[in-house]
Amino acid sequence: MKKYLILLLLTLPLFSSQSLGIEEKLGTMVPLDLTFIDENDKSVTLKKLMDGKPTLITLNYFKCAGVCNPQLNKLSDALAQVKLAENTDYKVITVSFSATEKPSLARTKKKNVLHAMKRDYVRDAWHFVIGENNSSGKLAEAVGFKYKAVKMENGDIGYIHPAMTVVLSPKGKITGYLMGVNQLATDITMAINESKIGRTRKPILRNDAPFCFTETPAFDRAVNKMTRIVGVITILALLGFFFFVLRKKNRKED
Repeated sequence: MKKYLILLLLTLPLFSSQSLGIEEKLGTMVPLDLTFIDENDKSVTLKKLMDGKPTLITLNYFKCAGVCNPQLNKLSDALAQVKLAENTDYKVITVSFSATEKPSLARTKKKNVLHAMKRDYVRDAWHFVIGENNSSGKLAEAVGFKYKAVKMENGDIGYIHPAMTVVLSPKGKITGYLMGVNQLATDITMAINESKIGRTRKPILRNDAPFCFTETPAFDRAVNKMTRIVGVITILALLGFFFFVLRKKNRKED
């Protein structure tokens, strides 16, 4: 009987939804001594990038052909409407979690995003950085951002990942999450103001929080859905078999 239980437990990961996505870690502290390479090719700590201000952090990768561009463009549209003073009242940091990207990509992405904004935006208020010594991976883990590297048909490495913006207090405490792509200036303003005093806020559930698939998203969704269905069927079948065997054994003992 023990072997059937072990087999049942081994199938549970097929039905787990925790391998990708966002694991909320409200109230926890992010290590501010993590170092990154900024768009000017300089090594700088997260603490210096934040400069003692409430900070919005997005985790993306600059070659992303999926949700990253819409996310950053929508964020820039919303920030253009925020009445707070960027670089004085808050900072923004976009972190590439790809281990292969270079500062030149960060510079290009920053130039394109700021150029598309509908008002002049203080350039030093929004930094685009890449990781140093796996700092991007450590930051992703600290804020509960879960992603997966996949090999694409052309041989490049892409990523499946969620879309979200995490809000840090001036001291590095996670005070909130802005889920999805479409952010409202009012939500951003409230998140920043609450972050100033270290107040945490549960994220508002939205229906526009997609995953980024590097290619053939419809196929990937179909595969994921099929995997869940197969997982459920497998578990139900094993449970049925387990109880059938147990019942048969009890009859023999009677």
